[in-house]
Amino acid sequence: MKELLFNEGQNLKEVLCEISEYIYHNPELGNQEFKSSEKLISFLEEHNFIVEREFLGLKTAFRAVYDSNKPGLTVGYLCEYDALPEIGHGCGHNMIGTMSAGAGVILSKILDQVGGRVIVYGTPAEETDGAKVIFAEQGVFEELDAAMMLHPSDKTCASGTSTAIYPLQFRYKGKNAHAASCPQDGINALNSVIQLFNGIDALRQHVTPDVRMHGIITNGGVAANIVPDEAVAQFYFRAAKKETVMELVEKVKNIAQGAALMTGATLEMERFELPYDDLRTHENLSEAFNENLRILGIEDIQENEDFGSSDIGNVSHIVPTIHPNIGISNCRVIGHSREMADATISELGHERLLIGTLALAYTGYDVLTNKVEL
Repeated sequence: MKELLFNEGQNLKEVLCEISEYIYHNPELGNQEFKSSEKLISFLEEHNFIVEREFLGLKTAFRAVYDSNKPGLTVGYLCEYDALPEIGHGCGHNMIGTMSAGAGVILSKILDQVGGRVIVYGTPAEETDGAKVIFAEQGVFEELDAAMMLHPSDKTCASGTSTAIYPLQFRYKGKNAHAASCPQDGINALNSVIQLFNGIDALRQHVTPDVRMHGIITNGGVAANIVPDEAVAQFYFRAAKKETVMELVEKVKNIAQGAALMTGATLEMERFELPYDDLRTHENLSEAFNENLRILGIEDIQENEDFGSSDIGNVSHIVPTIHPNIGISNCRVIGHSREMADATISELGHERLLIGTLALAYTGYDVLTNKVEL
């Protein structure tokens, strides 16, 4: 049966390369990926998927289903297609979206024989306000038995971990005054932000090594001779586990309140983006994918290192999930760079595009035929 999948992949190779290049040449920021999502939707509809556009009210999200109408499991593939400002597809989302949609289409060709369903999700804005978080909160992924996506990189790695992240904004409000003639009549909101940074820096001595805390001041006042009546800082708080992040955030909130008390300012705290959970790789599913890569000729599969934060983590807390990497360069290439973007449409990038798509489809077949213990 995998030979049939292989042949279907060969038939689609030129189409898949064309889709990846189209998305590469039309980079769109998160929640603005109108051309990219429509390109993937058109491809899926051409292959008899039933597509829900603007899924859950998100303009560039979609849910595409091919149902055999026979008993069986449900496999999900996750498409990403948002680009980075100025850099374009330096995270390779043009390949990610194409491989996931391609795997869904290839698997659908044998679905009527083995039963079950394949669902391809269009999930916008992974780089900022990941739609997978919203999908997860709405219970969408509970319809799946397994979820997969594949990320391009400079080396091929097994699915590993990602850090949980919680974005938090602090807005301090004080009172304007002339900074020279009557500073005593003002309340300096910027001083609160400075004390916030000092407090967070002091906290660094008392956190585990996996914790990362990094922030910026987005508003610090308008002129040096005016006591700032408003100041705003944004921080990302990360750790290996979601539970650690949430404990950390509570400590930081206390620091933030203390910074307001020190100056007499008032404080408003809010999430400025959606929080991402840590990735929990399903090891049986991961090993099945690795074995399929070996079948397709990729033997050098390294252990994956923590790659930062992604909304795929939220999926993995609901359903067995993998997020491996496939190498598309023969030398070191840094993620979120123009070099990585260019590697996605190189000769090797196109070769690995097909191999990655097939490995995802093969693994989906293994799930549907109960060759993977979930």
